[in-house]
Amino acid sequence: MKKAIVHVPDKVLTTPAKPVTSFDGRLTKLVGQMKTTLLSTRNPKGVGLAAVQIGEPWRVFITKPWDKSEIRVFVNPEIVSRSKKETDGVPERDNRFEGCLSIPKIWGVVHRARMVKLRFQDETGKTHEESFTGFLATIIQHETDHTNGILYTQRVLEQKEKLYQSTKDKDDKEVLEEIPLT
Repeated sequence: MKKAIVHVPDKVLTTPAKPVTSFDGRLTKLVGQMKTTLLSTRNPKGVGLAAVQIGEPWRVFITKPWDKSEIRVFVNPEIVSRSKKETDGVPERDNRFEGCLSIPKIWGVVHRARMVKLRFQDETGKTHEESFTGFLATIIQHETDHTNGILYTQRVLEQKEKLYQSTKDKDDKEVLEEIPLT
């Protein structure tokens, strides 16, 4: 069943999520709801979704970076190491801006590690440790931030970058307009 995506300023988005301790039917149901919700997103199409984004305060997220990708499930994620080299926006994409389904029509550049090593559990509770690079590393960092109550807009501001909003020009084409932050 699809669930509504929670938007800012809902406090569930800025509150650290709780660890999952029971790998049971409730987790299976939650992951199913997350998958249905992610697959239904349009304009923009989502590439990741954290449980907090559907109002559930658990340390769970899913990813689907490309149309042909399988959805992957990450429970109790923890970044255990990251490269010193950073991206200057979203790698492997023409549009280098990062966005979020919970903050519609707002975009910004976030510098993130090019590679991260993540410790996480799967839906059965088995622990894994895996390294990710490129676009998937960016998604992993974005979604792990969600489980820690951190929004990408906070990263943009910490890094003294700019935020942009989607608007329409006089020809009704979508354009990005800088949001004044002072």
